[in-house]
Amino acid sequence: MRTRTPVARVTCPTGIEAWLVTRYADAREVLGDSRRFSNRCGPAGHMLANMPPGVPVGEGDFSKMDGQDHVRFRRVFAPAVTTVRRIEEFRPMVRRTADELLDGLAAVSGPVDLHERFAKPLTSSVIAELLGVPYADRGMFQCYAETMFDGRTGVNDLAAVRVALFGYVANLIRSRRVTPGEDALSVLVTRGQAHEKPFTDLELTKMAAGLLAAGYDTTASAITYGVLALLADRSQFDRLAADPSLAAGAAEELVRLLGGGSGLMRVATVDTEIAGQPIAAGEYVVVAIQAADHDPERFPEPERLDIDRQASGHMGFGYGPHQCVGQQIARLELTTALATLPRRVPTLRLAVPQKEIRFKADTTVYGPVALPVTWDEILPA
Repeated sequence: MRTRTPVARVTCPTGIEAWLVTRYADAREVLGDSRRFSNRCGPAGHMLANMPPGVPVGEGDFSKMDGQDHVRFRRVFAPAVTTVRRIEEFRPMVRRTADELLDGLAAVSGPVDLHERFAKPLTSSVIAELLGVPYADRGMFQCYAETMFDGRTGVNDLAAVRVALFGYVANLIRSRRVTPGEDALSVLVTRGQAHEKPFTDLELTKMAAGLLAAGYDTTASAITYGVLALLADRSQFDRLAADPSLAAGAAEELVRLLGGGSGLMRVATVDTEIAGQPIAAGEYVVVAIQAADHDPERFPEPERLDIDRQASGHMGFGYGPHQCVGQQIARLELTTALATLPRRVPTLRLAVPQKEIRFKADTTVYGPVALPVTWDEILPA
């Protein structure tokens, strides 16, 4: 399609008619120009029927805003979760969490599901600790995240989950207004209060809830899927075991190779064109991120996993003004997992034939349902 029909008319799983963009250059053009291609429709209405694109943008719906309205939110997010200083502050906690999880598995005999026993606990613990969520409540957020990103979740069920999630987070925010700490939620609250247009509790609630929900399942799936890809190409897993400094580059390559999910939706605000294809105002465009990141015009031999590849410029975290606000945390978690797991468990291997690994369906977050693995020994931290 990239060669013959780079902008193709398609019917999406939710019944929406859209233009599918598959080339790297065209994908960057759409995602980088929010004047012509607005995010007000939401990024996932082509896959999730419970997030229809015609719903008006509500208070705090920053992921559906454009222009200065969106910038207002990102400027509060940045000091909490995206600056270099904040990421370096988080790094020891992420390393400690990964090591503690492997320490717990060291006494276990027999195959385990790496997704349930390592990837999900790592990402949920990190995001919950960043926001100061008590340990006992973290399982609740796993349930919320899985429900919100499941295409089988109905509108009423989604509404019920949102009410529960927003109510819980709103209580946390009220407590931070009275007694702020050093966690990311406290920074959001403090910066939000000091803003020239102070943030309401609902706006802060939606920001924090978005981080909790999106920061859990997406990164956990990336870790699990990445490990599967490395185990299928053993020489690269072994190189990481011998040299953890390769982990940062490996993380970027795995996000390029495997990331992007089911693409991102936009709506044209004016009559325009992409690659010579006329697009009318009001028509939907779906940017196929993974197809773009497999464009051989940008990444030679794109189907090959190569942890030495200079994969910078990939769009696995999006591109343009709406690129993932939590991408630096996700990078930190994925890099830490790839530096720690091969080094401490160099004999890690699949416990079932690769063809038996099942993958998720009916969701915007792709990856293995489970990853049964075994090993000979887990080395000390």
